[in-house]
Amino acid sequence: MDYENLTLHTDKYQINMMYAHWVQGTHNEGSVFDVYFRKLPFGNGYAVFAGLERVVHYIQGLRFGEEEVAFLREQEEGYKEEFLDALREFRFTGQLDAVPEGTVVFPNEPMLRVTARIFEAQLIETAILNFVNFQTLIATKASRIKQVAGDDGLLEFGTRRAQEADASVWGARATYISGFHATSNLRAGLLFGIPTKGTHAHSWVQGHDSEEEAFRKFAEVLPDQVTLLVDTYDTLRSGVPNAIRIGRMLERRGKRMNAIRLDSGDLAYLSQEARRMLDEAGLHYVGIVASNDLDEALILSLKGQGAKIDVWGVGTQLITSGDQPSLGGVYKMVAREKDGEYVPVIKISGNPEKVSTPGRKEVYRIINRETGIAEGDYMTLVEEGPINTEEPLTLFDPVHQYIQKEIKQYDAVPLLVRIFEDGELVYTLPALEEIRSYHREQLSLFWPQVLRKTNPSEYRVNLSETAWQLKMALIAKYRQ
Repeated sequence: MDYENLTLHTDKYQINMMYAHWVQGTHNEGSVFDVYFRKLPFGNGYAVFAGLERVVHYIQGLRFGEEEVAFLREQEEGYKEEFLDALREFRFTGQLDAVPEGTVVFPNEPMLRVTARIFEAQLIETAILNFVNFQTLIATKASRIKQVAGDDGLLEFGTRRAQEADASVWGARATYISGFHATSNLRAGLLFGIPTKGTHAHSWVQGHDSEEEAFRKFAEVLPDQVTLLVDTYDTLRSGVPNAIRIGRMLERRGKRMNAIRLDSGDLAYLSQEARRMLDEAGLHYVGIVASNDLDEALILSLKGQGAKIDVWGVGTQLITSGDQPSLGGVYKMVAREKDGEYVPVIKISGNPEKVSTPGRKEVYRIINRETGIAEGDYMTLVEEGPINTEEPLTLFDPVHQYIQKEIKQYDAVPLLVRIFEDGELVYTLPALEEIRSYHREQLSLFWPQVLRKTNPSEYRVNLSETAWQLKMALIAKYRQ
C-alpha cells in the first residue's frame, strides 16, 4: 500500500460522477468551482486561510498507478476497462486561483477557484476541502489565541491529542502562520523549519529518587536549555524551591535557567506565588511557562486575574479545535462550459445561506486611501473586468440592499492569484516566514473591532450590481 499517493483520497461519488461523465462523453467539458465557507468559526470576526501548500503538492502528485486502478476494478460499480485506462493517463491540466496563505478571509467569498475539465475538477474536491477546512480552522483558532496573548510566547503542544500524524504536523504549521512561536513536534520542525521547543515530562521526575535530583541531572545534561516542570508533587512547597536551587547552581557555573513550567492547579495563583519566590531568590530572569488545556478564553481570564505567565503552551484545545470541530467549507460549481462558453449556474436551497453566488468571480479588498483600512471585500464577475478606482464605488449589503456605503478614495486589491495554469505550477510558494509576515500585515488592514474575540463587528462582503442581478435572475428562473 502506497501511503504517499493521495489520488484516491477522495469520496467514492467523485469517481462515480467522473465515470458517468466519461460514459456520456461530457468528461472534457469545462467547469468552474468555488471553495468558500458560509459561517465564521468560533463566532470570530474573520478567518485565516491556510492549506494552499498542501493543495499544490497534492495536485502535483495526482497519478493513478496500478495499485489504485486494481482497487477500482474490484468495486461493485464495474467500471469499464477503457475508463480505467483513462485514469492511468489522468493529469491535472486546469487552472487554480487562490488567495495566498495567511490572508484574512470572510464568508461566501472564494478562497480557491478551480477551472478545469469536469473530469479533473470533480476528483480534487474532497481532498481540497479536507486540507483547507482543517488548516484554515486551526490557523483561525491560533490567531484568536494570538490576539489575547499579545506579545507573550506561544508554543504549540498538541501532537499527542491531534487526530493523527498529518493533523499534528500541518496543524503545527497553521499555528505558526498565525503567530505561534514554536512547536513541540520535531517532524513539523524538520518539514517546515518551525522552531521547536521542549522541556521534560513528569516521568523524568518520577524516574529519580528525588525531585531535586531529577532537576539537577537534567540541568547537567542540558545546561543551556533548562525549563523545569515543577508540579509533579507540590508546586510551591517542593517544585519551585527545588527549581530555585538548580537556578543558583547554574549561576555558579556561569549559566542561567530559562524557565519553570506549570501544568496543573490554579495557574493564576501559582504563577503569582512562583514569580514572587523566584524574584526573592534573585532569579528575576527566569520565565514562567503554563500549559494544561489552555485556550483563548482561559488565557484571557488568567491575564485578567493578573497571572504572571510569560509563555503559553497550548495543545488539545488548539490542535483539535475543541469548541468547533470543523470549518464547514464547501466546493460549489458556479459555471459550466456550454457550446464553448462558460454559463453561470446556481444552487438554490430552502436554507437561504446555502444559495450559491453564480458565475466566475474576482474578489477585491477595498482599502480606504485615507485610513489604510479595509472597508469591505467586493466580488465582481470576471466578465466585468478590473475595477476603475477613479470612480466612486457603492458597497451594498447583498441581503439588505438598503444598507449602502459609497467609497471615493480607495484601492481595490485583487485577492485571488494564479497558482496553476494549464496544469503547470506558475506560482512560487513563499517561505513560511514570508507567510507569517504577510498574515501580520493582513491584520493591520482591519479595525480592532473586526479582530476582537468577543462580539466582533461584521465586515462587509459585497457583490457588484452585475453579480447581484445575475444571482437574482437565476433564482427567479429556477423558482419558476
